[in-house]
Amino acid sequence: MVEAQAAPTPLAPLLLRNILLPLFIYSDKTLINLSHKFKLFHIIRYTLITAFLFFLKVIPSFISYSLHPNQNQNHNSDPELDSDSGPHPWVPFLKGNDAADGSLVDETCIARALTQLLAIINEIPVSSRKYEIVRSYAEKLMNENLEEGYEPLRKVNAKVLSAAFSRALQQLQSAAVAAAKYDIEKNTATGGDVTKKGGGYFGLNRVIKTVGHYGDFAWTQFTKPKTRLRVSAEKLSAELLWLAEKLVACGSADEAVRQWASASKLACVALSAQQRLQGSLVKLSVYLFKEAVSMGGQDDDVEELRKVKTKLLMSWLPFLCRATIGVEAPVLNFNEKAELENMLGKLIESLKHEEEQEKVLSLWLHHYAHCPSSDWPNLHQYYDRWCTASRNLFILQGKQEK
Repeated sequence: MVEAQAAPTPLAPLLLRNILLPLFIYSDKTLINLSHKFKLFHIIRYTLITAFLFFLKVIPSFISYSLHPNQNQNHNSDPELDSDSGPHPWVPFLKGNDAADGSLVDETCIARALTQLLAIINEIPVSSRKYEIVRSYAEKLMNENLEEGYEPLRKVNAKVLSAAFSRALQQLQSAAVAAAKYDIEKNTATGGDVTKKGGGYFGLNRVIKTVGHYGDFAWTQFTKPKTRLRVSAEKLSAELLWLAEKLVACGSADEAVRQWASASKLACVALSAQQRLQGSLVKLSVYLFKEAVSMGGQDDDVEELRKVKTKLLMSWLPFLCRATIGVEAPVLNFNEKAELENMLGKLIESLKHEEEQEKVLSLWLHHYAHCPSSDWPNLHQYYDRWCTASRNLFILQGKQEK
């Protein structure tokens, strides 16, 4: 048996990483003092850093291409045709395609059809005239599956919708994180000092991480097939709300609630998101909070359900306290705000454990008190109830010890 030869390790990336990059950082210390005194040197320093790090990301890709030209040529020789299917065009999600989603190969045709429809909805922009057509196809297919009253068809809807919700949620989180980093980078480039907090080597490290992220993002976008269109965060949030509604319709609201409760990173980044995106996320959060109240049953794991509700409150309650819900065109009216406060109170009281209620209410009080621009959600009555219950429990325990 002949062992495969190991791929040669390119020298250029090692040279860049181990010699040129430390040398560049050391030289940068000289420019730091000048950049504090002269604005021109600050601009020159920032431009050189950006250009250097961008090419630091791009050059290894060209080196990889030169080492394996045949693989790249085979991959890009005919992107419109599947090499195993002769003259027939390659279609995503079609059974028998090697590049199709492996998790769906053994599924039914109806599952693959619905998966493809939801994937296309995720890819094409809302401005496309085909968007509503494809979306109506998907809604028609899902409604017909439910109208049959056949449990396996309902499970098909639930499984495909859950996968689509997870994909859109990951994309939204990535888009929100990228937007936040872009805003930081933009503020730094238009007047902020990259060494203001930390300075020197650590200030440059922050720039390296930020520019490195955008080097990866730009190169990924450049090398993607042209059929993949970039979607906005607002579109993704609206799509998530639509998918959540469809999950509720097929009796799988708990799946959407569980995934939303686990999106703590998105909830954190959303605190500094644009107002339009915050408004969309408020609508989605309100909808899923309402569904979380009705979650539960004899067959459900009570302990697991309690953890999901706690995670949902801990992740998204700070966002509700600090999010912009609109002034001229409010996202929620007075009755909707009052209804959600009632729903939040029910969720908190359903936790049962005193320590869990304490964590949630303490978190609410912190963000509610430190946000001068909003008085919502106001959970003071539920905070009072918890204080009263804790006091009575303390008295009862003290009397029992005596």
